[in-house]
Amino acid sequence: MTPTPANHDAPGWRKQPWALVAFGFLALALASSGRATLSLLMPVWTREFGWTNSYISGVGAAALIVMAIVAPFAGRMIDKMGPRFTLNLGMGLLGVGCALVATMNGKLMFVIGYAGFCALGFGIVASHVVATAVTRSFSIQRGVAVGTATSGATGGQFVIVPLIAVLLSFASWRWCFGALSLGSLALIPCIRALMKDKAGARSDAATDSQRSSFTQDFGLIVRRPAFHALFWSFLICGFTSTGAIETHLLPYAAFCGFPPVQSASAYGLLSLVNLFGMIGAGWLTDRVNRPTLLASIYLLRGLTYIVLFNLPGANVEMLFLFAMLFGVVDYSTVPVTASLAASHIGISVMGQAMGMIAAGHAIGAALAAYFGGYVFDNTGDYDLLWKASLWLLVGAGAMALLVLRMAPISQRTPA
Repeated sequence: MTPTPANHDAPGWRKQPWALVAFGFLALALASSGRATLSLLMPVWTREFGWTNSYISGVGAAALIVMAIVAPFAGRMIDKMGPRFTLNLGMGLLGVGCALVATMNGKLMFVIGYAGFCALGFGIVASHVVATAVTRSFSIQRGVAVGTATSGATGGQFVIVPLIAVLLSFASWRWCFGALSLGSLALIPCIRALMKDKAGARSDAATDSQRSSFTQDFGLIVRRPAFHALFWSFLICGFTSTGAIETHLLPYAAFCGFPPVQSASAYGLLSLVNLFGMIGAGWLTDRVNRPTLLASIYLLRGLTYIVLFNLPGANVEMLFLFAMLFGVVDYSTVPVTASLAASHIGISVMGQAMGMIAAGHAIGAALAAYFGGYVFDNTGDYDLLWKASLWLLVGAGAMALLVLRMAPISQRTPA
């Protein structure tokens, strides 16, 4: 039977559902670019302010912690207030934070701007928020819509970050964050204009999600067996993607003897393939058994780590091969996980559930980022990190298959 969206999918949303996809894509592109720009400007700030890489990385880690804390509350916000309010709030915070960083002249303003306002914006303008909003807005083609919208998280790194790098080559670094601030704030009136109807979200919230408190919904969510399978597998997802690869791939490539231009080009290829991987996974989500699809993605990702073991002494084609293979199965877990959360945890609490799951992703990423550095400092290579990631992904695949034995909450959504 064709799934029908919840009442607070809002009639106004259904008139222009692809506008939500487009603005979700753009919002995630700006947010992800803000995060990526930190590493781009790290050498510049080290020269200008005399800050150490450890200090700047520490502020970035603090922002990641803030994102993990904010994620469940941002998810609940999309449950109660709808996408227009939530995305505008996130873009506003991100715009203010980037403006503070652009005008900073010391450590305090950097911490307030980046680990404060920007981190709050990153936590609200996040994949789980956009995935929830799109899932509720579409009665058909949900998977491909979610995959397209959330691919902005990697599309931004592929398109906007190179533009920022070009800007950095002939202008002050302050213009980089200034441009991100202007872009974030400029998106707000566009979202307001094209998402005019908010009564649907509010009226349904009054009869649904607002009747229960955050803690009541928290208890409901953690009692769902599917939540635990999705939470722990997504924690491993964060460990093996954002934490292990996004943090340590470029240092590992340098360790293997690849020059910076080749390494950066391979990472750019990974981001491009990642974008199409997310859209493809969303398309498959609408057509195949979803727990099996999610398990396959995790297991295939594990196989790509075998390529990493062969990078030392290899030619650059091996690095590009890894980038292509990993890109297919990097963020492609997002549309499948979101779909399973809607059907097996409940669409009425999907935002909060996805926020809790996303917090697990951030925790896993932080663990891998620290563990990778610790392993390299103590062993002189990354082998233990890659081996741990491979076996953890086998476990994530097994957890995803457990969902096959769990009945959906709503029989309107296919298993």
